[in-house]
Amino acid sequence: MKTLAVILIMLISTLGPSAVIAMVGYASVRALGRNPSAAPKILLSMILAFVFAESIAIIGLLIVYNLFGA
Repeated sequence: MKTLAVILIMLISTLGPSAVIAMVGYASVRALGRNPSAAPKILLSMILAFVFAESIAIIGLLIVYNLFGA
């Protein structure tokens, strides 16, 4: 039962940031299609969003490891 709880918590903690990365990627491709000359600004915003989403995922996984680790 503990293993199932760990799997579900890890799934939830990685599913959110994955959805954020997908939405940011989709929005940046649409923005680049509309205005290609704004590529540097879009790239910077996209990279920052990816970094924050990945940091949330890593923090979530570290919390799961600390709660359920041996």
